[in-house]
Amino acid sequence: MSLFDSRNGQKVQQSAVFHAALIPLGYQQITATGTAFALTPPAGARQARIGAEAQVIRWRDDGTNPTATTGNRITAATEIDYAGNLAAIRLITEVAGGILNVSYYG
Repeated sequence: MSLFDSRNGQKVQQSAVFHAALIPLGYQQITATGTAFALTPPAGARQARIGAEAQVIRWRDDGTNPTATTGNRITAATEIDYAGNLAAIRLITEVAGGILNVSYYG
């Protein structure tokens, strides 16, 4: 998707946009192992930006742990914005060395 500046018709780079009412609440970096794990959001967190730094990360939020071959994927060097139940999401790395960077918002 491309965005254009209505003043001059020039293409502008798109950046992530959060709802204006969200407040940054904290940051967490996790080195993932071969075991599914949960996040530890701070009190009041309603949304998280989850980034996979070095390896593919898989996640599920339906009460079942992901595995290295099942679940939704976050490819390396990409991020997702998750606004579901932060207590329910579970993650796992596909291969050793997965690092997650998580920013929490309330």
